[in-house]
Amino acid sequence: MTHALRVPALAIAFLALALPSMAQSREGLMGDLLKDVAEVQSKIVGLAKAMPEGTYAWRPTAGVRSTGEVFAHVASDNYFLPAAMGVKAPAETGITTDFKTAAAFEKRVMSRDQIIAELEKSFAFLRAAMTATPDAQLNAPLDVFGQKMTQRGLWITTTTHLHEHLGQLIAYARSNKVTPPWSK
Repeated sequence: MTHALRVPALAIAFLALALPSMAQSREGLMGDLLKDVAEVQSKIVGLAKAMPEGTYAWRPTAGVRSTGEVFAHVASDNYFLPAAMGVKAPAETGITTDFKTAAAFEKRVMSRDQIIAELEKSFAFLRAAMTATPDAQLNAPLDVFGQKMTQRGLWITTTTHLHEHLGQLIAYARSNKVTPPWSK
C-alpha cells in the first residue's frame, strides 16, 4: 500500500470511529438529528438483518416497493440527499445531484447481504455529511425538488424520510411474522 492510499484509509477509519462520539458531543439541531439518525440506523439495519432473504421480494400489493426495494431506496437517499447539498456521493454509487441517478441505484440487482452492506455504508456516509455540516451553514439556501429551502430544512426532511420508511419496514416485517429486534 502506498503512502497516498494509506492517508485516506486512516482518515476514513478515524472518522468512522469518531462519528459516534462526535454525534454525542454535538449540540443544537444537528446534534439532535445525528442522535436520531443513529437510532433509526440501528433499527433499519437491525430489521434488514432480521428479515430472511425470502422476505426481501415480498410486497404488500402490486405496484409498491418490495422489502428489498425499500431498503435499497433508503440507502439510495442516504447518498442522494447529502449530494443534493453538494456532498459528493461515493463514485461507485453513481449518484449525483440528478434524481435519476438515485433511481438507477435503487434498481440495481442486489442480494440481501449486498443491500445490508449498502445500508451500512450509506448511513456512515449520511452521518459523516451531517457531522461535517457546520451550524453556520444550516441557513444556506437550496433549490431541491423544485422547492426553495435551507440546508436545515433538507436535513430535517432527510431524518423524517428515514422515519417514514422505518414505519413502513416495521409493517413489512410484522406482515412477514418478523418481530423487530428491539421489540423482543
